[in-house]
Amino acid sequence: MTNELLREALTLDRYPRSNTYDPQWIVDNLMGPHPLWSTEALMQVMTLEPGTRVLDLGCGTALTSIFLAREYDVDVWATDLWVDPTENWERIKEAGVADRVSPIQADAHKLPYSHGFFDAIVSIGAYNYFGTSADYLARCVDLLKPSGVLGVVVPGIQQAPNFTPPAYLAERWGPDLCTWLPPDWWRNNWERTGLVTVQTADMIPNGWQDWLLWLKTCAKVDRGYTPDEQMLEADQGNHLGLTRLVAHKQTHLL
Repeated sequence: MTNELLREALTLDRYPRSNTYDPQWIVDNLMGPHPLWSTEALMQVMTLEPGTRVLDLGCGTALTSIFLAREYDVDVWATDLWVDPTENWERIKEAGVADRVSPIQADAHKLPYSHGFFDAIVSIGAYNYFGTSADYLARCVDLLKPSGVLGVVVPGIQQAPNFTPPAYLAERWGPDLCTWLPPDWWRNNWERTGLVTVQTADMIPNGWQDWLLWLKTCAKVDRGYTPDEQMLEADQGNHLGLTRLVAHKQTHLL
């Protein structure tokens, strides 16, 4: 597939900012669903003021960090455990945001940041792997300023987490899919702590279709993940999609 065809396949009107990026660059550095689409969908319900400090938690190959810095004029700490920060630094420099993005290697449970350091925390396609326990939210809130905001996009399901999966999901079911949780589950899990007020907890409109389109397109250049593609194709949005969450730190917390 030529770059022109790849761009045509991955151009969607609802993601105008993402459309300006080289699709081959995104495919070459893929980790999970389309990272820029997910970030842009989150920013449709979340506001970042220019110049604010943002923790990109579980940034992977730092594409989301680069996107946030370039599109929303914020300073980003691109934090990931598994991707070499030197590799991310090269991508950051090539993207022209070396003055706005700092690559950090750190475990999500051992973050090397000060209390109240960040204006915002963003996590795209990663938070479900380390943040499903209610006590993890406290770690994030501790890093936020009193007016801080947390925004997350993760794979999710629309039903309660203990539902009986249909056959096409049961074939793929495992510990990782147990972290694909409904928006209401996240809302209840977060709000019962008293640490945040949840502004948004929903499924991204057309999220499952975006995800499936991404997988099908990547497969054409030998970068797809066939089991997930088959699962989403069979599901047709009945159960699966992308969960979107935005929460604000409670104002009484210092």
